[in-house]
Amino acid sequence: MRIHVLADSDTRWKWGAGLAVGLAPGSEVHAHMLRGRSTPTARQLAEVGITPASITESTLPEFAAAPELDAADLVILGTVGGSTHAALHALAARFRGAVRRPVLMTGYVGVVYEKMADGLLLRAGADIVLANSPFDRRRFSEVYEPLGIPGSCIVQTALPFLDQRPYDPNRTHARHPYTVCFAVQPSVPADRNGRLYMLRRAISHARLRPGRDVLVKLRSKPGEATTHVEAHHYQVLADQLEEPLPRNLHFVYGNMSETLDRTDLLVTVSSTAALESMHRGMPTAILSDLGVREIHGNHYFVGSGCVTDWSAIDEGAAPLAHESWTADQGIRAVDPFGELRTRIGELLDRPLPPISPYYTADSAPEYVGALLRRRGLNPDGSPGAGATARSSGPMRRTSRRVLKVAYQFGVQRVAPKIQQWGGV
Repeated sequence: MRIHVLADSDTRWKWGAGLAVGLAPGSEVHAHMLRGRSTPTARQLAEVGITPASITESTLPEFAAAPELDAADLVILGTVGGSTHAALHALAARFRGAVRRPVLMTGYVGVVYEKMADGLLLRAGADIVLANSPFDRRRFSEVYEPLGIPGSCIVQTALPFLDQRPYDPNRTHARHPYTVCFAVQPSVPADRNGRLYMLRRAISHARLRPGRDVLVKLRSKPGEATTHVEAHHYQVLADQLEEPLPRNLHFVYGNMSETLDRTDLLVTVSSTAALESMHRGMPTAILSDLGVREIHGNHYFVGSGCVTDWSAIDEGAAPLAHESWTADQGIRAVDPFGELRTRIGELLDRPLPPISPYYTADSAPEYVGALLRRRGLNPDGSPGAGATARSSGPMRRTSRRVLKVAYQFGVQRVAPKIQQWGGV
């Protein structure tokens, strides 16, 4: 099978590539990185551990015009809702009147805890919209069916990066001591005080428990971007502290699955790493120190039995997720790709209808028009003036990278210093 994955960040490439490899092992997977704020670096791509047959960086109009899509069997849209909707319009224009087109599939990288209706309607029009659990499938159907969107487009699967290696609670710690991993998030919490609080509690836990290793698992290095903006990088905050860090506290990067191989307790506010640890049967702590709030996403885990706080962790808390909750969340699915393989096979065996995004220039002219213009497209999905002109030569690409890194350096390092000097 020839699969093309459009991704706008390292996380969404990990999701899309993992889906491609999981549902059709041995397939020819091509990567298309959407040029923008979160375009992954070579290091971030290598960290995912999946090597594509080819890789390009392009704008949305350039992607939709790529000649290799004519031979594609499946296109996975691993992008934010607005970009996904724009891609549906661009591909609808590209394949209008064509005898053959690829199957279009999209979905969500993690838990869906905000803007559900908005995100779902922006994804409507894809042949397959993935639901990561029975819980999500029910919710998605409740949005689609009353609006006349066929519920048959919803296919249940599971997050592709849920590793099958189970956690052994009786393992010895000959190679390393009992390990607590704090999985950080780029934008949860978003403010400096909240992030500094979380860092200080991890440091405090390391001091209170000198026999443990405490890992602060970072998503990106200072200057790199990921799915969300990280204005106050934990390592930068640590550099600004006056007291030395305890020797048993370590900042780590790399593949999350490999970090979990040595972890005994996963601690986070609401990272999808919690789903990975729960899938393994590992103790998992969802922090409530800054409140159980929709803005933090930890409200999603209320029924898991894992919501706790740093003080309880200091005292030895190591909660395990309720089995009924994990089952409904699709965390421990036995055959996550079975239904998906069947559905893709059915679609490939018959002519596909024209691509029909939910919003059109007639039904939502202002919304769709603005959404498409921002991404270089005309209201009918065709490329805007000059949109497909190849402007990604070495000099321009280097300039974009330099500007991007300079901006992020200013946000992450210069701005905090100015705030300190000004007493902000």
